Amino acid sequence: MMAGPAAELPAEVPKAGPAVVRLILGAQLRRLRETAGVTPDAAAWQIRASRSKISRMENGRVGFKERDISDLLQLYEVTDPQVVASMLALVTQANAQEWWATYGDILPGWFEPYLGLEASAALIRAFDLQFVNGLFQTEPYARAVTTIGSRRAAASEIDRLVAVRMKRQKLLTAAEPPRIWSILDEAALRRPVGGTAVMRAQLARLAEVAELSHVTLQVIPFRAGGHDAAGGSFTVLRFSEADVPDIVYIEQLTGAQYLEKRSDVDHYLDVMNRLSATSLSPDGTVDFLAAVIRET
Repeated sequence: MMAGPAAELPAEVPKAGPAVVRLILGAQLRRLRETAGVTPDAAAWQIRASRSKISRMENGRVGFKERDISDLLQLYEVTDPQVVASMLALVTQANAQEWWATYGDILPGWFEPYLGLEASAALIRAFDLQFVNGLFQTEPYARAVTTIGSRRAAASEIDRLVAVRMKRQKLLTAAEPPRIWSILDEAALRRPVGGTAVMRAQLARLAEVAELSHVTLQVIPFRAGGHDAAGGSFTVLRFSEADVPDIVYIEQLTGAQYLEKRSDVDHYLDVMNRLSATSLSPDGTVDFLAAVIRET
């Protein structure tokens, strides 16, 4: 009877959303496979799948079937009933449907994983170059940004995309909200997205958000010169669960990158720290916002 690392696995992970539970379950499966000395090819044969599916499972990038998990646990010689029950309980959590599933017909497949990770993060550190961060956008501003990025979309689709962005913002008022550290380039404040009235309201919203105890807002002013984020906007997500690594999210025009390699994450964290040092202080940022509002 194999104890292994999964013996300490809880029957459920109450605070984690399905996206993070998939990462936890995948990490457990990888450890069990390696402990049992089973190759990815052998694991794939056991569940009548490809080696790439094993990789996607172990990286939490795909849904799970109870039969597959049961077959893999048998191969890994995990027979402790409590351990098996814990793993299968995680399968149920990992496959739970989130609120944005009803928008699956309009959301890019590469963006849906981010929504799950964002909803479960304990710390969100973001740098935004062109637009205000989506978690802080007013509805009119969000509509203007969405229209720019979806020029061929029907009005009804724009409405639904904006609705997704607004629902994401419930994180700000959650019972246990994530810590959000947002750094904005001054360009995002000066660009009149949606027109002057929309931009003034957006700037006022940023000033309100900056007062929230779990939000740190900083601006990199033009006068600071060039800065380290030459590649553009990015987000670093950190989780409270020990099995889940920090993840860097980089959105592109037709896709996104999710970086988990420690050296990549450390590089982006180092850039984020330098950006913070270059930026105005949180108090200085509030004063700067007030000045920009007066000028708008």
